[in-house]
Amino acid sequence: MAKINIQFTLFSAFYSPLIATMAGGFLKQQGLDYEWSVSPPGVPAVDSISDGSAHVVQSAPSQAFNAIARGESDYPLHFAQVNEMDGFFITGRDADADFSWQKLEGAEVVMFGGGQPNAMFRYACHRAGIDFNKIVALTPGGPDDIDQAFRAGQGQYVQQQGPYPQQLADDGIGSIVAQVGPQIGPCAFSSLAASREWLETDMAQAFTRAYTNARQYLNRTPASEIAAAEQQYFPDINAAALEQCIASYQQLGCWTPHVEITRPAFEVTLDVFEHTGGIPERYPYELVCAAPPPI
Repeated sequence: MAKINIQFTLFSAFYSPLIATMAGGFLKQQGLDYEWSVSPPGVPAVDSISDGSAHVVQSAPSQAFNAIARGESDYPLHFAQVNEMDGFFITGRDADADFSWQKLEGAEVVMFGGGQPNAMFRYACHRAGIDFNKIVALTPGGPDDIDQAFRAGQGQYVQQQGPYPQQLADDGIGSIVAQVGPQIGPCAFSSLAASREWLETDMAQAFTRAYTNARQYLNRTPASEIAAAEQQYFPDINAAALEQCIASYQQLGCWTPHVEITRPAFEVTLDVFEHTGGIPERYPYELVCAAPPPI
């Protein structure tokens, strides 16, 4: 059985389309064994494509923006969507049925200090009509650092992907008050990337069949069943918190059934990075995205 090597940039239940491809047995159905890893902090997962240690990586179309700006030409292409909407939650210290984004102005918020999570959050603030610069940003580091800082008492609010916020709520430490995704709407948020050469292989076609089946499974299966299948990947998360996280993402609609990265979604991502000054110009779709391998 051929083995496919997969690497994640961040590992969270938000990336269940790729996790379920492994956990649900969809790769094995297509004759593929697998190994998976998470890229070290500060190291882009796409680097594992370049050095040959991974065939497919969970990334984001915006990752290609840096390579294009540097004048590179042989960077990985983004051939499938993972999430078609931002999947971050805003959690407060207390339940707040009357929460509005205006309450973030002047408040301490533990958050990501850079990259796409920061850019999307800034754009969401813009869409919500608030001044991001009036937020007191606390940026301790990566996902675990952010979680530990909020648990230690820092910040009035925290920006996290699931299942971190659901576990905070389950532990009685915080309460989810908002989601970032609805402020922005559908966009090319996270993706799968691979080399141009690999996308022409039989393995790429087999993987795409498995991934297509996994996306359909996520949209027709109760959250409880998905959580049970994925629990082994989240040993520190309570079953109830993981189930609630997956149900929230199903309701958000970030796991749309289609595999391809759509042009309208890509244009919204350009809007985000144009607003935050992250790109010098609007890059053509074809420079970043490729069609999924035929199945």
